[in-house]
Amino acid sequence: MKTRSLGARCLTLLLTLFISTPALLQGRVTPTRGFDMFSPQEELQAGQQAQASVRKQLPLLPDSDPIVKYVQHLGAQLAAHAPGEKWPYSFHVVNQKEINAFALPGGPVYVNLGTIQAADNEAELAGVMAHEISHVVQRHGTRQATKQMAAQLPLAILGGLMGRGALSQAAQLGISFGVGSYFLKNSRQAEREADLLGTDIMYDSGFDPHAMAQFFTKIQQQGGSRAPQFLSDHPDPGNRVQYVSREVATLAPKQFRTDSADFRQTKQRVMGMKPLTAQQIAAQQKSGGVGQPGSGQPAGDIAPSGSMRTLNHDAFQLSYPDNWQVFGDQNSAVTIAPRGGVSQNAVAYGVMINGFQPENPNATLDQATHELLASLRQSNPDLRAIGHDENIRLNGVAGKSVDLIGNSPLQDQNGRVARERDWLVTAKRSDGNLLYLIFISPDQDFGPLRPTFEQMLRTFRMR
Repeated sequence: MKTRSLGARCLTLLLTLFISTPALLQGRVTPTRGFDMFSPQEELQAGQQAQASVRKQLPLLPDSDPIVKYVQHLGAQLAAHAPGEKWPYSFHVVNQKEINAFALPGGPVYVNLGTIQAADNEAELAGVMAHEISHVVQRHGTRQATKQMAAQLPLAILGGLMGRGALSQAAQLGISFGVGSYFLKNSRQAEREADLLGTDIMYDSGFDPHAMAQFFTKIQQQGGSRAPQFLSDHPDPGNRVQYVSREVATLAPKQFRTDSADFRQTKQRVMGMKPLTAQQIAAQQKSGGVGQPGSGQPAGDIAPSGSMRTLNHDAFQLSYPDNWQVFGDQNSAVTIAPRGGVSQNAVAYGVMINGFQPENPNATLDQATHELLASLRQSNPDLRAIGHDENIRLNGVAGKSVDLIGNSPLQDQNGRVARERDWLVTAKRSDGNLLYLIFISPDQDFGPLRPTFEQMLRTFRMR
C-alpha cells in the first residue's frame, strides 16, 4: 500500500497490456500469455496448499463414490484436449446444493452437487467443467495474484521474484488461493477467455459448445434477482451466446454428442440426494468463541477494551483497542479484529483497511468509491447500501461514508444466517488510488461497537 513509483505504475501498464482476449489462430483459440511471476512449480505448490484447505472446509464426496468416478471420467476426457501446460488435472465433487464450480492453480477442479442436479444433459455439465479447466490453462488465479503483488511491491523486488520465490512472497502479503479467496473470483475478461477456450475444448471432446453458454444463461434466468453463487464468482461478460457461436462458426462442422447413459444414471442418483446448503456448511465449520450475534452486547472476547494502542502503517496511522489483534504488516492490507472475530477465514467483527485502484486514475472520490462498491458487490451480491453515501472529513481530508448491510459468516440464535452491518469509509491518496476502511459487525451488535469504530476513525491519518 505504499505510494507506487513511476516504474511500478509502468509495470502495471505492461501487465494490463499482456492480458488480452485469446487470439484466434486458424479457427483456434490460443491461451493468452499474461504476465505471471509464479513458476509452474510454484503454481502446482499453490494449488496443493489450497487443496489441503478445501478438504478441511468443504464436504467432499469420497473418490470411491460413483458420482465422483463419473465426474473424474468426464473431466479426463475434457482435460485431454486442454491446450498449454499439461497440468495434473483432478476432479472432485462438493456435497453442496448451490450451483457452483471452481478451479485451483495447477489443476484441481471442483463441481458442486447442485451443478450436476441443475444440468439437463451431459453437454451442459461438460461446459461447466471445460470452463473451469480453461481457468487453469489461462493461470487466471496466479496472474491475478501477480497483478495484486505488482500493486503492493516495489519494482526492484518484483524483478527479483520472476520465477523465484513468488509463492513465499505472496504468503507474506496475505495472498492465498483457498476457499472463498478473492483470487478465485474471476473478472469478466477472465470469463470471456475461459468461455472461448472452453468452446474449443468441448468441440474437440465431441460436445456441442453452445450447451456451455446456454447453461450459464439458464441459471442466470432461473436465479432472478438472486443470482446463483456461480454467477457471483463468474460474472457474466455479456454477449456470451453470441461470441461462443462466432467461435463455433470458425470450426469445421461435425456431429456433436449431447448426452450419455452414464450421465442419465448419475443424474438419477444425484436427484435423490439432499446436498448441504452453504449455510449448513458454514454452521458445521463455525469456530467457537464468537458468541451469538444479536445479544445486544458483543461476547467478552469480542468487546473492545478501554485502552488503545497505535498502528503505524506505511500508508496510515490508526489507534485500536489493545485487546484486538493486527493481521498483516506495515506494507500490506491490514485487518484489525478480536481473536474471536474471525470465523472461517472471514471477518465477523473488526475493521479491514486496504487500497483500491480505480480504472480511471483521474476518477473523483465519488466515482472511485462507487467503483469500489461495485467490486465489493461482485464478490458479495447480497451487499446493499442503507440510505445514501455521505461526504465526511478525515482529519481535514475529504472522505465518503457508506453504510451497508449483507450476510454475516455467523448465525443467529435460531440457526439462520445473521445480517452483517458494514461501514465503508474512503479517502483519495495523492496517487489517485483509494484508501478505504470497512468496519464490520453483525447488525444487532453494531450499535454497541459503533462508538469504538468512530473513535478509531477519529485517530485515522493518511501518510
